[in-house]
Amino acid sequence: MSDYEVLEIGALDAWRSHHGGFDAARSRDGRRIVDHELAMQYLGLSANALEPGEEAGYWHTHARIEELYVFLAGTGQMGLDDEVVDVGPGSVVRVGQDVWRTWRAHPDSEGELRWLCIRGGGEPLPRTPDDGRRDPDRPSPW
Repeated sequence: MSDYEVLEIGALDAWRSHHGGFDAARSRDGRRIVDHELAMQYLGLSANALEPGEEAGYWHTHARIEELYVFLAGTGQMGLDDEVVDVGPGSVVRVGQDVWRTWRAHPDSEGELRWLCIRGGGEPLPRTPDDGRRDPDRPSPW
């Protein structure tokens, strides 16, 4: 059997119905910790949705983990140390170790602020993957 899994997390407009978090005390509507549902080894992923005007309500930082926020819908802001950055569809924000971060959906956002947060740690990735192979003779399956 191949080492892969498929999980359907629903369309963007269904993300608000998720209720989750890293533990019960920190769970909320609009958060799904995908890596708790898949056997992920080196990456973490959460799917998130905030209502217009809703905010995280806390700041956090990581000592070893790097995060990549990919915004897909709505408008909002991220607090990054002493700065505020506007975000919306197409914004991609990398946040390194020891940077304080928080976020909110703009009160006047035309819809929910929806984003993926990708977490990674461990060794730095090479600029070009150096552990792969290609097979130009293998036929496409379609």
